[in-house]
Amino acid sequence: MLTFLFWLFLAVVLYTYLGYGLIVWAWAKLARGRRPALQPAFEPEVTLVVPAYNEADILAAKVRNCLALDYPAEKLQLLFITDGSDDNSGEVLARFPTVRHLHLPARGGKSMAENRAIRYVSTPCVVFTDCNTLLNPEAVRELVKHYADPQVGAVSGEKRVQADGSPSGAGEGLYWKYESLLKRCDSDIHSLMGAAGELVSFRTELFKPLEADTILDDFVQSMRIVNAGYRVVYESRAYAMEPPSFSLGEEMKRKVRICAGGWQAMSRLPALLNPLRQPVVAFLYVSHRVLRWSLTPLLLALLLPLNGLLAMHQGGWYAILLAAQLGFYAAAGLGWRLAARGRAAGPLLVPLYFTMMNVAVFQGFWRFVRKAQPAAWDKAQRAAVATAQ
Repeated sequence: MLTFLFWLFLAVVLYTYLGYGLIVWAWAKLARGRRPALQPAFEPEVTLVVPAYNEADILAAKVRNCLALDYPAEKLQLLFITDGSDDNSGEVLARFPTVRHLHLPARGGKSMAENRAIRYVSTPCVVFTDCNTLLNPEAVRELVKHYADPQVGAVSGEKRVQADGSPSGAGEGLYWKYESLLKRCDSDIHSLMGAAGELVSFRTELFKPLEADTILDDFVQSMRIVNAGYRVVYESRAYAMEPPSFSLGEEMKRKVRICAGGWQAMSRLPALLNPLRQPVVAFLYVSHRVLRWSLTPLLLALLLPLNGLLAMHQGGWYAILLAAQLGFYAAAGLGWRLAARGRAAGPLLVPLYFTMMNVAVFQGFWRFVRKAQPAAWDKAQRAAVATAQ
């Protein structure tokens, strides 16, 4: 029984982190080219919404970046919402007369801000982007061209982490390169399994107000649109550049929040688990999201003691695998120590970031069951990277 469980657990872990990627990569190559041709001149009216909390120091750069977007000015409205901010955000935004500014003294979190902002959106398409990101000039055009297809309900851009040479920046950038590949494959096969909040757009009519305590607003909103039978498209030619986390500690805090939100999202999206309703969606959702946020980290943790027992009783390959596991986690620990001292972790980034991701799942689950993760996140510390002139 121990032998069976060991190999079963190992198979699930390998499938989650390697096998699934290989399957969807091959599947996506077959699926590409089957979609109808897009209309490059499709230019609906768009409202670009920027939620910002105490971001006065970067607001001007964000506005200038939005004003420089390659989209007809008469079809693009800019809406900034700064609910809860107690800095001089209003004074900064007042310098830009074409920007609509919403503000309430109370802070309700990003989901509540988006719920309130959408009431002021009258255009058929709405784009949300984080204040601490910069968009490429073609971003809005590349997003909204997909709405020429009536089956597309939302379009997500790509998150790109600005390189600053730090261990946290290198690790975050490496993770997002792989994650972007999976997102692109999911989208080519059928639909993206969760949008990136740094840059995401919706058909305004499909945007539904979220619960006030929603942690992953972008994920839940986009997956409810998938559940309604629409596709969510991933468009890598529309991207948001974001500085990396200030440190590995800050990156770990961010991942724990995301994992807590993942558990909350899974509890609110049970219909997506039903393979009889949308079999492809269920396969992609379980493989890409559910396993990572729930079962696989647990099996990964159980593999080590199981391997130890089998190594003691049978030796051979089990002893080699045990040594490999111990070496992997030792490398992760060494990578953490190097990064904590500001030194390059090099190839140790792979075991380090992988271990961080899975530890964060347990911490996020603990926050979820205790309802200890507020919807209004603490403002994350980000590295000081030049973002605009």
